[in-house]
Amino acid sequence: MAVLSLYTFTSLPLSHFSSHLHLHPSRFSLSNGIIASIGRRRRSKASMLFALSPHSNPKIIKSSKSRYDQRNSYEYGEGFDDDDDDWFSDDEFAEELSGPDKRRFKSQHPPNKSQGSRYSEKEWAVRSSETGQRLKSSLSQVDVKNGENMLEMRNYHTSNKLKDVSSLGANGRKKIEVESSTKNKFCRLLEELDLDEKSFPLLDYLSSFGLKDSHFIQMYDRHMPSLQINVGSARERLEFLLGVGVKHRDIRKILMRQPQILEYTVENNLKSHVAFLASLGIPDSRIGHIIAATPSLFSYSVENSLKPTVRYLVEEVGIQKSDLSKVVQLSPQILVQRIDSSWTTRLSFLMKELGAPRDSIVKMVRKHPQLLHYSIEDGLLPRINFLRSIGMCNSDILKVLTSLTQVFSLSVEDNLKPKYRYLINELRNEVQSLAKYPTYLSLSLEQRIRPRHRFLVSLKKAPKGPFPLSSFVPSDESFCQQWAGTTVDKYLAFRQRLLLKEFAKKYER
Repeated sequence: MAVLSLYTFTSLPLSHFSSHLHLHPSRFSLSNGIIASIGRRRRSKASMLFALSPHSNPKIIKSSKSRYDQRNSYEYGEGFDDDDDDWFSDDEFAEELSGPDKRRFKSQHPPNKSQGSRYSEKEWAVRSSETGQRLKSSLSQVDVKNGENMLEMRNYHTSNKLKDVSSLGANGRKKIEVESSTKNKFCRLLEELDLDEKSFPLLDYLSSFGLKDSHFIQMYDRHMPSLQINVGSARERLEFLLGVGVKHRDIRKILMRQPQILEYTVENNLKSHVAFLASLGIPDSRIGHIIAATPSLFSYSVENSLKPTVRYLVEEVGIQKSDLSKVVQLSPQILVQRIDSSWTTRLSFLMKELGAPRDSIVKMVRKHPQLLHYSIEDGLLPRINFLRSIGMCNSDILKVLTSLTQVFSLSVEDNLKPKYRYLINELRNEVQSLAKYPTYLSLSLEQRIRPRHRFLVSLKKAPKGPFPLSSFVPSDESFCQQWAGTTVDKYLAFRQRLLLKEFAKKYER
C-alpha cells in the first residue's frame, strides 16, 4: 500500500523528516518542474504545501486557482517569474532519477525500524544528516540540469520565431513591423477611449494630417462614431475634399471642428454641397477656402436650409444675385446662420441708433457681411459710442461705417484709440477728416502711418499745418514718387530702422 503524507515545505534538513516519514524510492519520482520550483521557493523562503505521491507525477496543492480557472500553459522562451504559482506537472516534463543517483538514493534509504536496526540512535542521526546533505546535492544538480533544459527550450522557441519571421519575406516582415509600430503608437488611446485595434488603421491614416492623441480625444468627445468608420471610407471622403481645393494643412482644422464629415458620403452629400457653392458663382479656386472656414456646411440640407437662406438674402435683405458670390466668400458662415433673426435685429438697431436708411445698411452687409454675426451690445454699440466720444456726429459716423464697415471689427483700446491720439497729437489733424478719409482707421499705425509721417519729416517734406491723410492711402511706390521724391529702397530701410527702434523702446519698458 502506498503511503501519502502532507507536509509544509520548509528549509529544515531532511533528517527532520526522516524520523516521521518513510520514503520508498521504488515508488517515488521527482518532476523537473517541482524540483526547480522547490529550489525557487527555498530561495524566497516561502512555504508551499505539497504531497509526496506514489505516482510518477506529484501534484502541487495550491491555495488558489489559476486566474483563468484552468491550468495555464506557457510557451518556451516567455520566462517564468519566481513568484509564479503555475508549475509544470505534465509527464513529458517529469524526469526520474536513474543510474548512480538512483542507486545512491536507494542505499540511503533507512530500514524499517519495525524490522530492527543495525545502527544506534547516535549513528542513525549521523547517517541521516549525511543523507540529507547528499540529497540536497542531488536536488541542486537536478535543479541546474532543469534550468539548462529550460534555457535550451527558450533558445529553441526564439530561434523558431526568428525563422518564422524570416520566412515571411521582406513584405511580411515590413507588415509585422508596421502593425507593431502602429499598436505601440496608439496604446495610450486604448486606455483612455472606448476603442479597439480595429480603429488603428483609421488613426494611422488621420495622423498623416497632423492629428495627435489630444486631437483624437477631442474628436471622440465631440462625435465618437467618427473614429469607428472604415479607413477606406475616410480616405475616399478626405481625398474628395483635397480634390476640390481644400489644403492638406486645413484637414486637421476641419476634423476638429466637424468630425462628422468623415461620415458624409461623397455621392449623397459632399458632391451636392460643392455643386451648390458653384451655383452661387463661387470660383473653383475659392471653394476649398469656404469648406475650411465652414465645414459645418455639410451638415445642412441643400434644399431645406441652404437654398432658403440664399433666397432670404436676395428677397428680404436686398442683396443682388450678382453680389452673392462676394458675400459668401467674405463670410461663409452666413450660409449656416439664422439669417432672418440676425438681420431683423441689426436692421432695427442701426435704424434707431443712427437713423440709417435701409439702403445704407444693405450696403454695410454687402461690404462686410460679418456685421450680421457681431453682437449688438459687445460689438456694434461700443464702436459707435467711441466715435461719438471723439466728437463725431451721427451723420459722420454713418459715413464712416458705410464706407468702412470693418470698423466694427477693430479693437477700441488696441486700434481705434491709438490711431485717434496719433491723428490729433502727431499729425495735427482734426477728427472731421476721418469722415473724408475713413480708410485711415483701417491702416497699420506701426507699418504705414508712423513710418510715412516720420520719413517725410526727416526729409523736411512734411507739409505745414495738418498732415494730409491722403499720403497714407497709395502704395509705397506711389508714395515715394508723389510725396517723398526718393527711392522705395531708401524708404524701406528707414522704416526698418524705425521699427527696430520702436521695438527696443517697448522692450525697455
